[in-house]
Amino acid sequence: MKVDAPLYSFDAPEAEARRLESKGYAGAFTFEGNHDPFFPLILAARATERIDLYPAVAIAFARNPMLLANIGWDLQAISKGRFKLGLGTQIKPHIEKRFGMPWSRPAARMKEMVLAIKEIWRCWETSERLDFRGEIYQHTLMTPIFNPGPHPFGVPPIFLAGVGPKMTEVCGEVADGFFVHPFGTHASMRELTLPALERGLSKAGRDRSALEVSAQIMVCTGTSDEEIESVRQATRQQIAFYGSTPAYRPVLEVHGWGDLQGELNTMSKRGQWSEMTGLISDELLDAVAVCAPIGEVAKAIRERVDGVADRVSIVAHWTKDPDMWDDVVRELSVAS
Repeated sequence: MKVDAPLYSFDAPEAEARRLESKGYAGAFTFEGNHDPFFPLILAARATERIDLYPAVAIAFARNPMLLANIGWDLQAISKGRFKLGLGTQIKPHIEKRFGMPWSRPAARMKEMVLAIKEIWRCWETSERLDFRGEIYQHTLMTPIFNPGPHPFGVPPIFLAGVGPKMTEVCGEVADGFFVHPFGTHASMRELTLPALERGLSKAGRDRSALEVSAQIMVCTGTSDEEIESVRQATRQQIAFYGSTPAYRPVLEVHGWGDLQGELNTMSKRGQWSEMTGLISDELLDAVAVCAPIGEVAKAIRERVDGVADRVSIVAHWTKDPDMWDDVVRELSVAS
């Protein structure tokens, strides 16, 4: 199994990327938070030779297909074929009020965006006419001066993130990879995620082998009781934040916790973030996160994603010692 890790440094990620590569990680990813997710990958690509590089995720609807096609093409060249274009939707308030971009039918919009990007890349690869005419996006002009020509390292794969069944189905239909959101459980992956992916694959006449699945797993562990309790509390806070989002309600409903989403959402609008954390029970924490002693983490992760994921990302940004994962990475990598 491939194991990936986040790149936290936005202005000097070279040493961090080299360290991850030397420790046997298969991939390193950025995320769209308070910095652009693509710029650090340029620097990381220059500093490494083998490790995969990708955003998990860049916000698709904050951009357009032509811009993303250019970014993906260039990063694939800079990394010499190690780039994956990871995209996610975000939610309506952020797209409209933070990015100032239009929002409509996110699953349909994302499907068109992926198909438009792939059509642009097809045009560049073949020098044939660009002709994408969708309901949302239209791309019909590509003069020679703006065409970079065939890619020496091939077209980069497109990964999509999703939680709900509609977006997950779109991924199975048009994407090359899928990010399993960290707000998920063993049951939700098997009852929601896998069936939706299979529906999308079937609709497109594709086999499961056409899709690489990457699972992001929140992990609660530590080297002392005090550290473990601190990590568990930080993880509860993250789960409460995710659980307040209406789009993530299906995960809770699998376990009969659907009403909790409404409570968390109401409290988030009141700014009651610390009180929200108190609603996350031990049962919910253990369902979403892998909670185990450090020596048992690899086994627990494998049990969580066996038969589901091809690669995993350990989500534990609240852990102070990045070297504590060395044995976990080795065990998971050998197990593949």
